[in-house]
Amino acid sequence: MRDELAEEADACAESGPAAAASLFRSLADPARLTILQHLALGEHRVVDLTAHLGLAQSTTSAHLACLRDCGLISARTVGRASMYSLAVGGELMGLFAAAERLLAVTGDAVTLCPSNHGLDAGPAAGGAEDQTEAGPAARDAAASSR
Repeated sequence: MRDELAEEADACAESGPAAAASLFRSLADPARLTILQHLALGEHRVVDLTAHLGLAQSTTSAHLACLRDCGLISARTVGRASMYSLAVGGELMGLFAAAERLLAVTGDAVTLCPSNHGLDAGPAAGGAEDQTEAGPAARDAAASSR
């Protein structure tokens, strides 16, 4: 599993169609999509994401490395912990909104991003610097929509 994730992360460094394919491959894993949805609500530590996903810490870290290598998330150190957040929140939420529309047209209606459904899109859709400002009501509503 770890080798497969490392290969996907390395592939994100390629250019042209291969880079696009690598980006979509990084989004193709349900655990990574869940991580991105969780980070749309604000910054989280690995331990928080591990608890939410129910995966081993090493697996969660490998998924985070893949997403970080693709430029979708960023990390900052706080003491001994790393805080993860969306690096390109607005663009990613736009991609999720487009995917929701495409899936609805093809008969598979899904909710990928809570902010696309009437919640405050400000912090979740913006850059990593504002993501901790999402209010409790928005976080609770987003969590209950999944």
